[in-house]
Amino acid sequence: MSSQSSPLDFDSLFQTISELVLCHSPSGAEQEIDRWLTTRFQALGLEFWLDEAGNAIAKIPGQTSERAIAITAHKDEIGCIVKTLGQQGRVEVRRLGGSYPWVYGEGVVDLLGDHQTLSGILSFGSRHVSHESPQKAQQEDQPLRWENAWVETKCSTEELAAAGVRPGTKVVVGKHRKQPFRMKDYIASYTLDNKASIAILLALAESQPQPACDLYLVASAKEEVGAVGAMYFSQRQRLNALIALEICPLSPEYPIQDGDRPVLLSQDAYGLYDEELNQQLRQAATRQGIPLQLATISGFGSDGSIAMKFGHVARAACLGFPTQNTHGYEIAHLGAIARCVEVLQDYCANL
Repeated sequence: MSSQSSPLDFDSLFQTISELVLCHSPSGAEQEIDRWLTTRFQALGLEFWLDEAGNAIAKIPGQTSERAIAITAHKDEIGCIVKTLGQQGRVEVRRLGGSYPWVYGEGVVDLLGDHQTLSGILSFGSRHVSHESPQKAQQEDQPLRWENAWVETKCSTEELAAAGVRPGTKVVVGKHRKQPFRMKDYIASYTLDNKASIAILLALAESQPQPACDLYLVASAKEEVGAVGAMYFSQRQRLNALIALEICPLSPEYPIQDGDRPVLLSQDAYGLYDEELNQQLRQAATRQGIPLQLATISGFGSDGSIAMKFGHVARAACLGFPTQNTHGYEIAHLGAIARCVEVLQDYCANL
């Protein structure tokens, strides 16, 4: 699937990402996407399991088990977490991962209770106010913070308790607001970070590469709150290399261009990536005729750089696709996502 792929290829990719996006999976409450992944990976006949940290793992045996590599894509999404249940169904929330209330705007959010999912309205207060009201400051002077926002549920305390909504309950954008939007060869949606990368993992599993060594495809848990899943997996499974799949932010400060060219990182906020592994990925891209963009970025970390920094893996890389509005309503070229599949297929075939 390159930039010359047929529209049908992009249609299939769009459909897979759409299904993934509509699986709620805030960090630590990832059961919905776990069920989806279990069905899809087991249907491929792969060895598949969920580990104690919540990682969803598929293993493709290699010609030898003396070496092993992992390709990871985190399955959790950002959102918010309930802090306090107030009066008259008003719920106070705080951020979960790198989320900001102004990115979501006022609208429906889903509270993932222990027994039932309830919907409420993320609210910032009225605008027809004077300086006597705190909302006036957000109109003129101050950024909107989670401390200034709340969720209106119109539920009684008893109704919230019956649904299992409590301090610690995870909250995400309402499912009907998450439906991806197609713009020519682009996909726009919440949580492309990192549901689109999960689609890359699935495409690799479907292609059933025959790697020289064992290959682990890891849909990692709780990445947005410290790469918890990848740290757990890489501490217990000896790996010769780990490749993280990620979004890459489009910003004037970075030499990353929008479009269908994937991005290979040399450095991020957690440290350097491995040059030898990056060279192997560049060679794979060259063999496939795929131009890569090279970049170093800050304010960013991945399963790979975090696991490498803490000594869990000796070699790590991060391959991604250019994305606008990261951690918001994200926009990415389907061709860049598809080309990541091609690069990794070639890499796995030439280990």
